[in-house]
Amino acid sequence: MTTAFDLSESFKAYDVRGIVGETITPQIVKAVGAAFVDVLELAGETIVVGGDMRQSSPEFIKDFAAGATARGGYVLVVDLISTDELYYACGSLNAAGVTFTASHNPAQYNGIKMAKAGAVPISSETGLKEIQKAAERYLDDGVIPSVEKPGLISVRDVLGDYAAYLRELVDLRGIRPLKVVVDAGNGMAGLTTPAVLGDSLLPGLPLDIIPLYFELDGSFPNHPANPLEPENLRDLQAAVVEHGADLGLAFDGDADRCFVIDELGAPVSPSAITALVARREIARAQAAGEEVPVIIHNLITSRAVPELVEASGGRAVRTRVGHSFIKALMASEGAVFGGEHSAHYYFRDFYNADTGMLAAMHVLAALGEQELPLSDLAREYEPYFSSGEINSKLDDVQAAVDRVRAEFERPGVTVDSLDGLTFTSDDGQWWFNLRASNTEPFLRLNAEAEDLSTMEQVRDRVLELVRK
Repeated sequence: MTTAFDLSESFKAYDVRGIVGETITPQIVKAVGAAFVDVLELAGETIVVGGDMRQSSPEFIKDFAAGATARGGYVLVVDLISTDELYYACGSLNAAGVTFTASHNPAQYNGIKMAKAGAVPISSETGLKEIQKAAERYLDDGVIPSVEKPGLISVRDVLGDYAAYLRELVDLRGIRPLKVVVDAGNGMAGLTTPAVLGDSLLPGLPLDIIPLYFELDGSFPNHPANPLEPENLRDLQAAVVEHGADLGLAFDGDADRCFVIDELGAPVSPSAITALVARREIARAQAAGEEVPVIIHNLITSRAVPELVEASGGRAVRTRVGHSFIKALMASEGAVFGGEHSAHYYFRDFYNADTGMLAAMHVLAALGEQELPLSDLAREYEPYFSSGEINSKLDDVQAAVDRVRAEFERPGVTVDSLDGLTFTSDDGQWWFNLRASNTEPFLRLNAEAEDLSTMEQVRDRVLELVRK
């Protein structure tokens, strides 16, 4: 049978994302709500449903709830939430859930991030494809039949519980006073930062918070809520220097990622943040009696991460890029912490899920428990020189990869194909990874070396071959 509806354009590897009114519509969302209940067998079960500050999110919450309750799901509407708030709710309530967000994508986009009970991720390999097919069938039929006992809708605010839980995990009450500029990018951190780090819901901390763009506005009037792009950090960098702040924090639109700026206005590598938090989590786990705590890192983090983990008495486990891979390893390895170079940070104590806010709290604690400035503190965690991630948009990705492989696959170089191709010089002076994006038409390069000159030479030669 030929399917009239094809949702493959909006169903990605890890979530749903599309243009509002085109590839994501109220009709589609209602069908996804029904399919979510059917595929995950949630009739009679609680489903947490929230959304970000995008204009379309409130209506999509209602549409999803209509589809889910028709098939017997009991919808708990939590309204405005960050993505890590959703994971908290799914973990603490042991309930499946969804949030409507397109993360750092432009204003015309929205999407759905999904989790099973306990904040277990849903990807194309763990139910997302089945939800897509079931939703397409409902759209083809043109009707969603109600079960004999439809579900009900209730409402609950989880922000206070989320904030209190994070404060239990990292106690900031005893740190030295810090001045912190936070750029929320008009995203959900404008709601979560005052609750967790400020005094809007809980007693104040020794933090002087200077807000940038805390107004919730899904049109992103100041800059895109994507701190991975250097130009979107400029306002924060300038504000940190202007206010003489100790550091700056930048969150993406749904506030599950956090980027850090030191007191000089320079970005601190997410790999350095991974290493810093890993050391703290290893020490805490060892103090609780865990002999060799496990840390997960993806293959494009700095080589400094596994080196520091091993030196601290932990065990480093490398994984492919992508949150479903790292979350699966977090669970199977019993890892205490995991970090990605994209500034996603995962915690065992946070249901193996990622939370930018908890990572930020670890940085605040590490900085506030001693007297050095962040630039000095971070230097210990950044011994190598990195290119950062460089994207090349190509018509023929495989041909570009073949050109690089032809030149670099030679004696004295080790090639690893865990995720794309990773080339490492046998003398340890440099390495680089080249991989195709899972979600965009890009070939991504990450290079690192012991000195700046070598890194630049390797980076430039690879890019020359890629873009030939």
